[in-house]
Amino acid sequence: MNDQAPKEQPRNPLHGLTLEAILTALVDHYGWDGLGERIPVRCFNIDPSIPSSLRFLRKTPWAREKVEGLYLFMLREERRAGRGS
Repeated sequence: MNDQAPKEQPRNPLHGLTLEAILTALVDHYGWDGLGERIPVRCFNIDPSIPSSLRFLRKTPWAREKVEGLYLFMLREERRAGRGS
């Protein structure tokens, strides 16, 4: 019997976040145009929406990795901007 709970990941900024939450934060920060410039995939550039983008990202690991990487970059930039004030 395995009675271990899932390990906490306090240093992982993606832990506990859904792909939808990550995508929504990126769209709020960059907008669809900015997101499409940074990650040039069709679902961000042609008639973009959260549901269609989520379907694509869930089927396409390389694109999901790019989205997660951009989210981490955005967090670092926000942290730096906060320190500079």
